[in-house]
Amino acid sequence: MTFTTWNLLFTGMVSSILLLNIVQWGIYRERLYGLYTLYMLAWLVYFSLRVAEIYHYVSNSTWYFVRVAAPMFAYFVYFDFANALIQIRDRLPGLFRWFTFAKGLILAYVVLMGLLCFVVDEWYPTLYDTAHTLMRLFMIGLAGYGVWRISRLNGIVPKYVALGSGFILAGGAASMLLTAVGVKMKTPDSFLDAPLTYFEFGILAELICFTLILGYRQRRAAIKSAIVEQRLAREREQLQRQRLESELITEKLQQQMSAVQMMALQSQLNPHFLFNSLNTLSSLIADDPQQAERFVDEMSSVYRYLLRNNGSELTTLQTELGFVESYYHLLKTRYGAGINLNTTVDERFLQYKLPPLTLQLLLENAVKHNIVSADRPLLIQLVTNQDGWLQVSNTLQRKSASRVNSTQKGLLNILSKYQLLGQKTPTVEETATDFVVALPLIR
Repeated sequence: MTFTTWNLLFTGMVSSILLLNIVQWGIYRERLYGLYTLYMLAWLVYFSLRVAEIYHYVSNSTWYFVRVAAPMFAYFVYFDFANALIQIRDRLPGLFRWFTFAKGLILAYVVLMGLLCFVVDEWYPTLYDTAHTLMRLFMIGLAGYGVWRISRLNGIVPKYVALGSGFILAGGAASMLLTAVGVKMKTPDSFLDAPLTYFEFGILAELICFTLILGYRQRRAAIKSAIVEQRLAREREQLQRQRLESELITEKLQQQMSAVQMMALQSQLNPHFLFNSLNTLSSLIADDPQQAERFVDEMSSVYRYLLRNNGSELTTLQTELGFVESYYHLLKTRYGAGINLNTTVDERFLQYKLPPLTLQLLLENAVKHNIVSADRPLLIQLVTNQDGWLQVSNTLQRKSASRVNSTQKGLLNILSKYQLLGQKTPTVEETATDFVVALPLIR
């Protein structure tokens, strides 16, 4: 096989690898594949012009320029390709500085050869050959140093980069050595007699290594993508479990709410409250029949509201205040001057909402836990602020702890309702003189 035939076979193999890389470049859209494409194109242009038939159809100036410029362009692209593949800038900053210097030197070298080949009238073969030899020696030295440094990095990819670069280094050195000892390439009987053949062996082995690296890299990326997808699937399953757990917690809260509401209803309709109301009514019948009649009306209104609205989630502030007036009338009739209620509510909040029976529970707690007498009247105030909160406060005059033990059922009832509705939590504050509960009104 002559060198011309082998060279055609070589360019065909490189072209096949190039086409495969172009397809991958179109699929993955990565800069790395673009650099690899330019790298192979530079070698294709270089070795295509070394085929005998083409050699006769180009000028000497063009042939001599391509002979030096095409490999230099390939090396120039190789520096960026290797950096993109194994991050030389971060992992080997010293080698990266050498690569940067070499790129600048390549540009100056190509400009010099361009001037010699196309601008200067007289041909200077000694200058051309000397510059070409020195540049090749520099690139061989740099390549040897780079292969040594890259081979010391951990990982499969750097090892394959070092191996491929070692192949082209060995091929280039062998070709240069054979040329130096006088082997001629003109028309060798066998392609093995041509020094350039060994350079092509090195390039072909290097391209095979680089192609394997890119295939391995994509496979590793696919595995990582699959792992990420599995992780996302597990996270979705975890979120699904958390959602189900949240639904179970919500259902449990609803059950607890129902239990609290039932206890609150039982507490509101307890016989003790009914006994006190009937006892008050009995006294009024004898002393003031007209007031007794009104007391019966208000008592009927209170119990009707309790039975109708205890199962509702929300009621308007206006409706709740109307109920509180009836409930307060029962308390006022019983305690007389011992209790007072002041209501200062902005009209713009009357259609805001709150859980029903909330104010009744707070009034009941105030009467239950504080002294109510003419000497020490209990003052209860309902006041709205600019932020849409209703403050329910009462003067703090605690009964003896031995007489009244607080179970906190009323406040727990209110807090549970707001929690179930997903609203802001009411605040409870106790000062030296007052007990204040702030309720967020709901639009």
